Amino acid sequence: MASNTTRLPGQGLCPAPFLQEDLFPVTGGFVDGRFCSALLGPSCCLPCPQTQWLYPDNFDTITHSASWINVGGMVCSMFLVLSFAFLPVERTHRHYLSVCLAVAIIIMQLGFIIPLAAKPEQCFNAITPHDMDTSATCAVSGAMLLAGGWCGVMWVFLRALALHLQICWQIVIGKSFMWGALAAGWGIPAIALTLALVFSGVSFRFGDTCHINHKNSMADFWIPLLVFAAVTVIIQFGTFGYCIKVYLASLRDDSTTTNSSGVRSFNNSLRGTISPRQALRRVRRVLELQWRGIAIVLLIIADVIFFAVVFVFMDDLEASTLKNPTKAIDWLGCLAKTGGDKNACLSFASNLVINEATVMAVLVLLSLNGIWSLLFLGRFSMFTGWYEMVMGKVKPNHEFVSADVRAFKDPSSYEMLSRDRDTGKTPDPLVSYSITPISPPAAKSGRETPDYFGREARYKPDTRSFSNPKPPTANDGWDTSPITSPRPYQHPGMDPLSMNKI
Repeated sequence: MASNTTRLPGQGLCPAPFLQEDLFPVTGGFVDGRFCSALLGPSCCLPCPQTQWLYPDNFDTITHSASWINVGGMVCSMFLVLSFAFLPVERTHRHYLSVCLAVAIIIMQLGFIIPLAAKPEQCFNAITPHDMDTSATCAVSGAMLLAGGWCGVMWVFLRALALHLQICWQIVIGKSFMWGALAAGWGIPAIALTLALVFSGVSFRFGDTCHINHKNSMADFWIPLLVFAAVTVIIQFGTFGYCIKVYLASLRDDSTTTNSSGVRSFNNSLRGTISPRQALRRVRRVLELQWRGIAIVLLIIADVIFFAVVFVFMDDLEASTLKNPTKAIDWLGCLAKTGGDKNACLSFASNLVINEATVMAVLVLLSLNGIWSLLFLGRFSMFTGWYEMVMGKVKPNHEFVSADVRAFKDPSSYEMLSRDRDTGKTPDPLVSYSITPISPPAAKSGRETPDYFGREARYKPDTRSFSNPKPPTANDGWDTSPITSPRPYQHPGMDPLSMNKI
């Protein structure tokens, strides 16, 4: 607690702990981030950083704890990405949607981990915070945080869209969707990041990680981000609604099971329609394969929306206080009266900022994304795959080999194969020879064809069979004209556009 009689450097005519703005000329830093007011004297400013005056002393501990959680999440994310890269696909079931989402989470985590390692200075001078022009750590951490948020939203949007197309529209996504997804998943965040850095910029707002500034942030960052997040939520719940519709339709379906070979199922297959129970089985199979992706989509989109709403609300509170300092007159007067005892004035500052518990919840939820990605995108087979790979390098796997196989030298000596060697030349190991089965030992002499098929099998119709062999008649509707070209198969009433509809 500073004394009212002790003059601080740069205090000038302002009461403690405030500093006179005229004594700090504009030479760098984020000048709009200063908290200055003329209510207490000739434009007195709050010392930087502002969060140390608005929050308790343990606020820095909260931000550092969230950064260390990101370190654990980074370990999980790196394990996932390295497994995708080096393990066989049957161990990881990797897909470009999963790989790109894991990379997007890593980019977001770097925004918290880089300041943890660099330990940057938050203030350019006593009243001015650093921005991306005066601090390289601020520029990198802020860019990583914005890019990671945008990439995460885009890739969960693409995952939700792919699942919606497969379940609701029966569209098999192929290479066209893949290249479009790669272009949109990385191109749109790159454009959005450029616009955000050019028209808004980043600076130290709270904690050691730089966040986007208030100027133009709604138009160039928050609104587009929330639009994609809202569309993702609509698509995801639209898919859930379709699944519920299919389930309810299957309850009212009294048709026979699809495993039977009845006439009804045959006719349905020809007409391109399926029963509600068949649709339910198809939807259930897709959900069984994609439930991990659905869970990670819901978690990440909830985290991003929560972070966006809280930060926008916090930004609006700060901007409104700077525009109308009279809202903070009680808090400023308390600081001036107590000589800078912030703990005695925290009750007056509670209406000016987001409460500590909400900020902690936002930071912790964002830090857990790497752990969620391993839990829902990872598989236990990845751990066994790494174990087998490491043990294979350290201790080779000696498979059991029969002694007869080890003694096997010439492929032509194998009893079921013979190599054509009509020329009598030495075989070239780089040239492949044709391997043909040896003729049966019971083959007759001469040029007679051996009887491989035995006696003729007689046709015995099933009592429940609907078919009966009979010669065609003239009035059967068959076209007896010579066939000169293949004819496409058509069935009356078949509409490809109405396939798989309920």
